Amino acid sequence: MQTIIGTKKVRFPQFGTLNCILSFPSEYVQARRVDIWLPDNYNPRSEYAVIYMHDGQNLFNPAVGFHGMIWAIDQALQPLIDQQKVRPAIVVGIWNTPLRYQEYLPAPAFHLLSDTLRNMLREEHNNPALHPMSENYLKFIVNELKPFIDSQYPTLSDVENTFIMGSSMGGLISSYAIASYPEVFGGAGCVSTHWPLSLHLNETAYSQAYIKWLSENLPQPGHHRIYFDYGTETIDAFYEQHQLEMDQKMKEIGYSEGKNWLTLKDDGAPHSESAWKNRVHIPLEFLLKTD
Repeated sequence: MQTIIGTKKVRFPQFGTLNCILSFPSEYVQARRVDIWLPDNYNPRSEYAVIYMHDGQNLFNPAVGFHGMIWAIDQALQPLIDQQKVRPAIVVGIWNTPLRYQEYLPAPAFHLLSDTLRNMLREEHNNPALHPMSENYLKFIVNELKPFIDSQYPTLSDVENTFIMGSSMGGLISSYAIASYPEVFGGAGCVSTHWPLSLHLNETAYSQAYIKWLSENLPQPGHHRIYFDYGTETIDAFYEQHQLEMDQKMKEIGYSEGKNWLTLKDDGAPHSESAWKNRVHIPLEFLLKTD
């Protein structure tokens, strides 16, 4: 196991404790900060489910959150634990880097596009060399970060107790993670999933290839749970037509809405951390429910 340096314990969240690894090394991606949230009354002799979350800087501390906004995960999850609506869980917040778009871009979502569409995305990002780095990002989580967390904390490391969640491009990479590693992740929370890939063009041509790929590669219904949602304002207004197509695929695969799959439309909600804060208790409860 690699030696992790630059670790400190802070008491920032309203509930629980945050342990911060300031620079987690990796053979696959750039080193980055990782925050580990432990709930109130954390007991090293107990066992905890684990939810891995992208965009870790936006989860707990408004001083570092995007535009000062955060999800306030501790305020959403701790009451659910206290009310025994969910199993006790640890949250691992993985900070993003300047390569966020590429790390969160599922390889098939890009490679299955036409040359024209790929080049349009490269132009939009002013990066002629733009390409997905999602394979290495997921290898970092699965092969390096998860083994470390499982070795340092009393986790329930099996698939039924390991989850992944994020918003926007983080929703896309979460869907890719559960399709690529169904033996690792038992549930995925895909919040305001950025199906169209572009910030400027809302074209189904950008999403159809990946939705088809995803429908062919998701784990069969049974022991996995998948959550989607979308708002109706700002960039979230793009998402409904794509999500409806994905919902149809979920039905065709055999997922049962409300049981092992849930899609939520949040009328009036924009694309922002504050909107996700308002509804994050829903995917947390759906993924971590004990029944």
